Order: sequence, then C-alpha cells, then structure tokens
Amino acid sequence: MNLTTIGRWALIIGIILAVLAGFTEVPSLAIILFVLGLIVGFLNIQERESTPFLIGVIALMVIGLSGLRLGNLTPTVISILENFLAFVSAAGLIVALKQVLAAVKPSA
Repeated sequence: MNLTTIGRWALIIGIILAVLAGFTEVPSLAIILFVLGLIVGFLNIQERESTPFLIGVIALMVIGLSGLRLGNLTPTVISILENFLAFVSAAGLIVALKQVLAAVKPSA
C-alpha cells in the first residue's frame, strides 16, 4: 500500500467518522480526526493542488462555523459540524504550512 492510498483512506475514514460520531459520543474523537487530517494534509495534497484545496478548506470552515453560530441546530448536526471542522482544519494547517515553507525556500 503506497502513501497516496493511505492518504485517500484517511480522507474517507475522517469524513465517515465525522458524520457517524455525530450520532454517538466517541472519546478522544477530536484528536483522532485531527491526526487523520494531518495525514491527509501530508500525504494527499500535492503542490499543484494546494491552492484549490486551501480555498475549499476556507469555504468548508466558514460554512461549518456559520452553521454553528446559527444556534438553532440539533445537537447531532452541531456535533457533526464540530467533528468535520477538526478534521478539515488539520489538513488545511499542514497544506498551508507546506505552502509557506515553499514560498520562503531559497531558489537554487
């Protein structure tokens, strides 16, 4: 199994966990989702995909945060949004850091 396949599975598992865990309480779920997001950021997103990915992360985070701010959502929906934000923000953090490091890397 290569690293790209591991990254794809981390993405699929993270999305499924974020949704399913909204219906039940899972101890340490935020940490698990954060680690899966880190794996996705490291293994799945290549340099050419960084900008569209980061734009997508920003959109998803704005949607998730504004959904949480509505205040009249069910506890299940709130939990799903919180789980999803933990997952997506970790992946976005890694990709953004990779972009910053690439931008300040000296030219050869």
